[in-house]
Amino acid sequence: MTDAAPGTSRTPTGTARTADGSAVPGRAVGTTRTTSGTRRTTAATTQFDLLVIGDANPDVLVSGAPETPPAGQVETLVDGGTLALGGSAAIVAHGAARLGLSTALVAMVGRDAAGDFVLDTLSAAGVDISGCVRHESLPTALTVCLNRPEGDRAILTAPGCLPAFGPEHVPAVAVRHLHAASYFLQPRLAAGLAGLFARFRQAGASTSLDTNDDPAGGWRLAPGLLAACDLLLPNEAEAVALATALPGDPAETAALSARSEAFTAGLSRRAETVSPLPIEAEAFAAARPRPEESAAALAAALATLAANGPIPVVKRGGRGALARSGDVLLNARGPAVTPIDTVGAGDGFDAGFLAGWLASGDLSQSLAWGCACGALSTRATGGTAGQPTAAEATALAAQVQITDVASA
Repeated sequence: MTDAAPGTSRTPTGTARTADGSAVPGRAVGTTRTTSGTRRTTAATTQFDLLVIGDANPDVLVSGAPETPPAGQVETLVDGGTLALGGSAAIVAHGAARLGLSTALVAMVGRDAAGDFVLDTLSAAGVDISGCVRHESLPTALTVCLNRPEGDRAILTAPGCLPAFGPEHVPAVAVRHLHAASYFLQPRLAAGLAGLFARFRQAGASTSLDTNDDPAGGWRLAPGLLAACDLLLPNEAEAVALATALPGDPAETAALSARSEAFTAGLSRRAETVSPLPIEAEAFAAARPRPEESAAALAAALATLAANGPIPVVKRGGRGALARSGDVLLNARGPAVTPIDTVGAGDGFDAGFLAGWLASGDLSQSLAWGCACGALSTRATGGTAGQPTAAEATALAAQVQITDVASA
């Protein structure tokens, strides 16, 4: 690994180990000396299957919270509270390691107890954290999720050191695939992500991006980013928003914007029953658009995103997932499950999809694994407690139905 940037330090290096103390293959790191004699940590020659870059933080999950907690120092009792690993990138890395991929995470945390919790949890799961950096003055990010009884949730995030994380913190390591998460929470990383993707692709890696939500509502991606991205992994609302924000023909942009408004209006209406699989859209998690309003907007969004380079893979909650590659439009629908908690289910989908992609390069198999892992992750509270093993994912993936709706 390269030296840390000013104001940060690398995590201690060594062979990563699982919870029982056994060594994790393919994750050894060593120390070499530069021509000036200074120490530099370097990755072993063994290639990682997956390098994930992005956010890592604790999640404080509160269930049964009222719509608006009363002020005035009134103490309100809730149904439950859980401390869990959070951050889209961290949850994806944790899930991929659980599925058996040799996985490394590069992220920034503070030099505080929250950062200790994040790194300890990841290391115990077999994720290589030797590339993670610790900011010497800024705190670790923190997210509080107020889960509503009907399945919706409010998300409060203190970004901490996330805005300080950039491409200069990402070491040049040998990987098969590079995945980036939470694009809009990390402006320094976002500004240089297209170049970072291009460099890793030149070295033979494939690339993917899950932007997650944009708190500012702009949804604009850096020029050239989609062209350097092989796979784009948004949910429905994110896909429409990203496509609408892309520059293009004024008439086409206006038409897509109109469809986007109809789509958002549909999302604002609550479904009578909670979707058995999570939509994983923070602002719209329990909402379901009317089919006649959403189909045109989503189809247009997929076409727009695909025309800019990547294969768009859209997470659709209880309706599974949709992916477009060329003239092929695949719809994946899994068996219904009864969720305990949907936090991180979209990240679980990402981990499963990428595991399937790296195993086969087959879009259908990848969708089946994504749907299976997303569904199984809802078995427990938090984004990682219910993540499946490869055997569990294989069993449920066999029940996912894949159809080519373009030729249907």
